Order: sequence, then structure tokens, then C-alpha cells
Amino acid sequence: MKKTVVLGATPNPSRYAYLAAKKLRAFGHEAIPVGIRKGEIEGVPIQNGQPDIKDVDTVTLYLNPEHQRDYYDYIFSLQPKRVIFNPGTENPELMRLASEKGIETEVACTLVLLSVGNY
Repeated sequence: MKKTVVLGATPNPSRYAYLAAKKLRAFGHEAIPVGIRKGEIEGVPIQNGQPDIKDVDTVTLYLNPEHQRDYYDYIFSLQPKRVIFNPGTENPELMRLASEKGIETEVACTLVLLSVGNY
């Protein structure tokens, strides 16, 4: 299964980042929520700041492009195999930089990818 950092996680159950972390776990993936708000997602604490996480397969973004710039170096430090740009997070600059580092980028919805078996 794919260790996934949910960047932009929130304890608000009506937000897509929350639903994605929940659904990733339901599908057997290790979802690590990272966000600015304290809280948890179904018992899993949301990590704040830029925690050191090893063996990351995927970073799924729930931050709008304005807020992503502060996380560029952090995302690259995780050395993910891919970055998923969920609706509203599309960022050509970050996509280009990631591609230059050999990181796959995908403009898609994590929830849909899981639902159709393409995650």
C-alpha cells in the first residue's frame, strides 16, 4: 500500500482533505495528515509544521497554490514518487519543479482515484 502525506489536512469532517485521509485508510493506505490546525482524523493526529516522514510514496495536496510555495522544499525533502494536485490545487510552477526532480505529477481527485481503483 502507498504511504501518503495528506498536505493541508484539517479536523473538519466536511472538508475534502479529511475525507481523503479517511478514505485512504479505508482502502488500506497509510495516510499521514499534515496541516496547520491541531486535531485528528478518526483517531490519527494531524501533524503540524513540516514533520520528517520517511518512505513517502505520494503527497496529495489540499493547499491552494498561494500557500504551496512555503512547502516546496518540504515536499521535495519527503522524496515522494508522485504529487497529486486535487481540484483547486493545480500549480504549473510546482508541477514543473517536481517533474525536474523526477517526481510524477498528477492532476486528479484522490477520492475519485480511490473510488475507481486507480490510486
